[in-house]
Amino acid sequence: MTKFAEKIVNRGMSVPAILFLDMSKYLSFVSSQLMVFFGPILTTFIRSDGYYQLAELLEDRNNIEYLLTEIERIELEESEQV
Repeated sequence: MTKFAEKIVNRGMSVPAILFLDMSKYLSFVSSQLMVFFGPILTTFIRSDGYYQLAELLEDRNNIEYLLTEIERIELEESEQV
């Protein structure tokens, strides 16, 4: 999950990601179940391994909180280096 947070920060998407994750963390379980439901259709167009890993990550709200703190930590470390 730290790698995912690093990718978000390196692409300069930390603020939109934090905003989106904060808004959607209360619906994360429902979102993950919708992803599983639509998985057979959507995985014909995209790679299934990453898709189902994301669905698994969204299943637990604590994972969303951890991802938020990792993004903020990496962003803070990068701003201190400059």
